[in-house]
Amino acid sequence: MEQFLIIYRIISAITLIYGTYYVLIGTIGVIIETLTHKDLKKTKKTNNFAIIIPARNEEQVVGNLIDSLNNLDYPKELYTPYVIVNNTTDNTKKVALEHGAKVIDCEVPVKTKSDVLSFAFDKLKKNKKIDAYIIFDADNVVHKDFLTHMNDVLNNGYRVATSFRDSKNPSDSWISGSYTIFYYIQNLFFCRSRMAFKANATITGTGFMVKKEIIDDDGFNTYTLTEDMEFAGQCALKNERIYYAEKAITYDEYPVDFKTSWKQRKRWSVGNIQCMQIYFLTLIKSFFKKGKMALLDMAFNFCGIMAQVIVFINLFFFRIANFTVGNPLIEQDYLSWIFGILIQMIVPIITLIILKKKIRGLWKGILLFPLFIFSWLPINLICIFKQNIEWEEIKHNRSIKLEEIK
Repeated sequence: MEQFLIIYRIISAITLIYGTYYVLIGTIGVIIETLTHKDLKKTKKTNNFAIIIPARNEEQVVGNLIDSLNNLDYPKELYTPYVIVNNTTDNTKKVALEHGAKVIDCEVPVKTKSDVLSFAFDKLKKNKKIDAYIIFDADNVVHKDFLTHMNDVLNNGYRVATSFRDSKNPSDSWISGSYTIFYYIQNLFFCRSRMAFKANATITGTGFMVKKEIIDDDGFNTYTLTEDMEFAGQCALKNERIYYAEKAITYDEYPVDFKTSWKQRKRWSVGNIQCMQIYFLTLIKSFFKKGKMALLDMAFNFCGIMAQVIVFINLFFFRIANFTVGNPLIEQDYLSWIFGILIQMIVPIITLIILKKKIRGLWKGILLFPLFIFSWLPINLICIFKQNIEWEEIKHNRSIKLEEIK
């Protein structure tokens, strides 16, 4: 039993250090960046953007995205929306054309979003007018100043940037509310905080910018189910800074039911595990060679799922051992569980206050946010042992226009 206790304490110490890292970096970074942030320098140069929209059976939502893009406060001749139609069985192509986008039909078999993006980049490679790509999901809508802010980012020397990810449907259900809170926390503690340490913001799959020359030189070579995380890891290895363009706002549609959320988060978890398997050791080795925080930070990000599972298994077997002995070595502290749940409700409230977001309409998401986070545990446990999960379509049916969000 003594040996088991030693193992338990070692694992607990490692996971405590891991958790403390995130708490300190997130909290201190937010404070520093909030107090010392300086806006980017304004320049007169205007860049040309190709807006890439992978679309598979998105007739219900893609028109609203294109309409919001058509109304951007940016010279119309300097950006072009391209809808990349793939594996469709509905009127996505027709709707996209009716709303004024250019349509590119996938001429090769594609299974993932990464495949679609690679195809689109290859198709547009010869277009010398394009300075940078912007990637959106078809269910997004975009704030009118989006390209103005991304243009400033590009002119200030940053070649990759991610936007502020907001919600189209925060009050539809407790699930969509929890997603909204989850991404607000990412915006604040994983993106804004990293700017204080000259590290990299987190790319969250949509609303991000990549300078064309990066894709032209290196291609878009991602192989996991989470191409966004994988690309962010590749940027860290290449010492490519990912800037957080907080004023460039993307509105995303989140799942409203648990079944859809479960399916989506399973894919995310498998992709995260795949990224850890491929890049973790390389990132750690590069960190010890170069000393760049972005490398260590990305390696830790790829360990998030394993960390949660290890904490649970460590605690579970320790409690079982105590129960078997009949004389617990450590008294069960139910107050710690209550405290943990309260923290997971308090942090969302603090996040909403700092970001100046309305709490009203998000109470279900706040109260059930601990359940949302805890529900990731069975997902992660399954994905560790079953990684042959393929990309599945997530249907988007909420036809919400930008004006309706306002």
